[in-house]
Amino acid sequence: MDFTITRAIADDAPEVAVMVGELLAEIMGAIDVRAFNFDIVETTARLQDFINREKYFVFIARDQGGTPAGFITLYESYALYAEGAFGTIPELYVRPAYRVKRLGMRLLSQAKSFGKSCNWRRLEVTTPPLPQFDRTLAFYEREGFSISGGRKIKMLL
Repeated sequence: MDFTITRAIADDAPEVAVMVGELLAEIMGAIDVRAFNFDIVETTARLQDFINREKYFVFIARDQGGTPAGFITLYESYALYAEGAFGTIPELYVRPAYRVKRLGMRLLSQAKSFGKSCNWRRLEVTTPPLPQFDRTLAFYEREGFSISGGRKIKMLL
């Protein structure tokens, strides 16, 4: 099966938002914790706004029939430790039926190319909690990522 990967526009937000919901449900199901609040209408509107303001870069993969099969999102960050601008991947998702098609690798390759075109020094990603997602960590390591320490922590404002 062949796929097309294109940069999403605001009109693609409803389809991407549905897949965001699937991703979050999968994570919460695996860890048995309601870690995220998800509202399809709010997520769609937020994504449209982010895309229109070029705050968020989304690449969507579609199968030959045009059905969304997965997506990757990126945003630009800045840090002294990273020597300037770099990309962060907050979401990468491939629908289960497409996971044996190496689509995750193709989406990540698209992100790498995009990052190079933006002159980013690096890409960073946070995996979902381990050990439930140790296969996810192994995927990123196979694709050239290395553990750089720490854990993702948050504080709600």
